[in-house]
Amino acid sequence: MKSLFLKIFLSFWGAQALFVVLAIVVTLAFRPRTSSWEGLLATASNDSVNAYEQGGAPALREYLANLESTQHVRAFLFNENMEEVAHRGAPEWALRVASGGPRIPHEGFIFPTPPPVLRDSRASSDGLHRYTLVLSPPPGPRLFLGPRGLPIPGLIMLSISSGLVCYLLAWFLTMPVVRLRAATRQLAAGDLTARSGASNLGRSDEVAGLMRDFDAMAERLEGLVKAQSRLLNDISHELRSPLARLNVALGLARQRSNVESAVMLDRIELEAGRLNELIGRLLTLARLEDGEQRAPSTPVLLEEVVLSVAEDAEFEAQERHCHVHSDIPAGHWEVPGDASLLHSAVENVVRNAVRYTREGSTVEIHLEKKESSTGSEAVVRVTDCGDGVPPDALKKLFQPFYRLDDARGRQTGGVGLGLAITERAVRFHGGRVAAANRAEGGLVVEIHLPLVRSSPRPEETLEPVPVSSGQ
Repeated sequence: MKSLFLKIFLSFWGAQALFVVLAIVVTLAFRPRTSSWEGLLATASNDSVNAYEQGGAPALREYLANLESTQHVRAFLFNENMEEVAHRGAPEWALRVASGGPRIPHEGFIFPTPPPVLRDSRASSDGLHRYTLVLSPPPGPRLFLGPRGLPIPGLIMLSISSGLVCYLLAWFLTMPVVRLRAATRQLAAGDLTARSGASNLGRSDEVAGLMRDFDAMAERLEGLVKAQSRLLNDISHELRSPLARLNVALGLARQRSNVESAVMLDRIELEAGRLNELIGRLLTLARLEDGEQRAPSTPVLLEEVVLSVAEDAEFEAQERHCHVHSDIPAGHWEVPGDASLLHSAVENVVRNAVRYTREGSTVEIHLEKKESSTGSEAVVRVTDCGDGVPPDALKKLFQPFYRLDDARGRQTGGVGLGLAITERAVRFHGGRVAAANRAEGGLVVEIHLPLVRSSPRPEETLEPVPVSSGQ
């Protein structure tokens, strides 16, 4: 049983049921035994017959009334003609028992109990008459007594009422935990505005205190992340100005340079370009991490984005004698979002694959459609023929500034921001991205994006497009 609600509910309900059962057992254990009832019946039978013979009906009525007040039982005396000799108006059940009818009940429902209605026949002192005494507890409210002496309807009512009370109590205790868990999941998913709502509960117990602490922590985390994002954004913008002046100075220096200094100027230009690219990526990452923007709903033709990225990557792959092949089936490939961000997301994955695939190999880009619980989605699958990554590093690939090998990162010029931008951009568009190692070697990265729900346009569908050169 994993539910805290069920544990609390069943524990309280079981405890109440145990208390009720124990109360019934104790009550039945101290009830008068059969021998006590039989002794009282024998004594009352003799005394009632003697009282009737000596004082008639008035003396008998006085005796039976005294018996009822002292022993809390009702008694009726019948003659051989089944006439109630005290003239008290015997009920039907007393007449039925006196005439030899069934005793109700015969025995207890769960535990053996003495019959609540007894009869005893005695002859008169002269032997000419025979009298029958019927003895029973006094009539009272029998709403909570079952047909065999146990409070069955009362037990049912008690079970229902106690179950309702236990349910409300368990809900009261576990409801804050459920809300706290939901807020924790939202925070873990990246929603920094998630709060448990402790201020709306009006409670001051330990669980409410835990919820208030969580809200304070979430608010603090949101402030820190936003401050970090603003700092990153501000620094990136501030770096753009000296970088622009550096490029201007570089252009002036080229006008006055000779052949010997051209190599150094080329190196300066290369590093300045890398720095400019890094600043651009930092600005993109800061914009995606801000969390306040909303993805635009403008339809974007994903097949055009993939085709454009494949053509650019094919040109870049020629340096390593590699090729890029794209497979785009005919169909409806419109996704809502920002074309520039989607292009950057796909491009980062493809360029990463071209960068680390083996020389002379081919990077495959497949576009396919899948059905999910939320609707149709497009899947961009990028496959390379490299060495793959360690299994424990697969989830870290999309973290900012994460690199498997610093030496390899310096060699390829990467700083660990490309896949991080891809993950943020895809999540920004309501999708997801995942990476896995191939059994035959290499890495496969899948980008899942929701498709626009509309009918396909045949005039805009594309046939499978291979993009490759230098075969």
